[in-house]
Amino acid sequence: MSNIEDPALGGTTPRRRPKPEILELDGRRLRPSTLMMGHGYDPMLSEGALKPPIFLTSTFVFESAAAGKRHFEGVTGKRPGGADGLVYSRFNGPDQEILEDRLGIWEDAEDALSFSSGMAAIATLLLATVRPGDVIVHSAPLYAATETLIGRILGKFGVSWLDFPAGATPEEISAVIEAARAKGRVSLIYLESPANPTNALVDVEAVRDVRDRLFAGEEDVPPIAIDNTFLGPLWSKPLRHGADLVVYSLTKYAGGHSDLVAGGVVGAKKLLDPVRAMRNTIGTITDPNTAWMLLRSLETLELRMTRAGENAARVCEWLRAQPQVERVGYLGFHEDGSRQADIFRRHCTGAGSTFSLYLKGGETEAFAFLDALKIAKLAVSLGGTETLASHPAGMTHLSVSDERKRALDIGDNLVRISIGIEDPDDLIADFAQALRHIV
Repeated sequence: MSNIEDPALGGTTPRRRPKPEILELDGRRLRPSTLMMGHGYDPMLSEGALKPPIFLTSTFVFESAAAGKRHFEGVTGKRPGGADGLVYSRFNGPDQEILEDRLGIWEDAEDALSFSSGMAAIATLLLATVRPGDVIVHSAPLYAATETLIGRILGKFGVSWLDFPAGATPEEISAVIEAARAKGRVSLIYLESPANPTNALVDVEAVRDVRDRLFAGEEDVPPIAIDNTFLGPLWSKPLRHGADLVVYSLTKYAGGHSDLVAGGVVGAKKLLDPVRAMRNTIGTITDPNTAWMLLRSLETLELRMTRAGENAARVCEWLRAQPQVERVGYLGFHEDGSRQADIFRRHCTGAGSTFSLYLKGGETEAFAFLDALKIAKLAVSLGGTETLASHPAGMTHLSVSDERKRALDIGDNLVRISIGIEDPDDLIADFAQALRHIV
């Protein structure tokens, strides 16, 4: 990689990003789908390679002692913002930094961080935000591992929580946050929308308005973080609606090929600086090879999500007319005038491709349907090129108590389906023959 003179560092330092970046052309802001092809990378810094190489190295050579000192001032938090140069692969690397540049583009975020998994992203965020005695307010349901992390793991260290249902009204949200304030310092408001696996939407604007009203004039205001994995970054952009930080399992749509595990957080740099410092300490950064694979996947993100969304609309329209189906929890089917329809209209530009299918019956009928699938694969996860189907009550949410599952509408008759990019008529044929196995 070429170098540039930097007198402040006493010599030269690796130049990791192209200068200047092209974000506009003839007064037109370039679209994310265009920027995914080259943003954050200069081929001339890597022997003219069209695509970024995979930088499989654990450490980087400093140009001078002064440069090394300044980089470590950033890494250790003595100077906010992270290292100015490449230091060590637990902190940063070329592939990871290019990836983070591109992740932020989708939501016009000020900063972005990548992690070794979605749960690594969530855990690092929580560890950087909460302290003993704090209270976390969250929407419900959440992904089961997130609930376990908050309720069981952080609970051991004196952190408590209160929740409100995903579709809660402003009055209900306000009541829960006020009750949380009575218990202790509210350090974080954590949302998941649509909720996993029910597909219920959270009114992010209402949460922001309630938070701003209750904490008006106070210095210690809890940030709003939201897991946007189901709809983002194409169909929902929560930073526009009041969220401060947006969390992703990049394993899902961003990766999109069911061949990697990664996570991300995007948002305000001021809020991400302590998260970055925590990541530097506990080593939850994405590895170079995974970061490189994500760069590949981001190039086709819009194409894949668009096709999967179109397929889901056709499949769900067919499914809800079938006699074996009780109802389909698809975001495109909300009743006009309902609260969920109102949230969808204000927050979303598409209904997504992951939905909840409630069959008539219980576990026996759900298992018969799942075991009969031929094209759709019986597997957890979502957002891949292939169609996946799973049984939340017996799989991803098995650790959730039966009482809580009943309260959150996670019944034995619920099947979660993530539609891929196959031919939609073939998928309908597969679901048709599988439904015939329900007796």
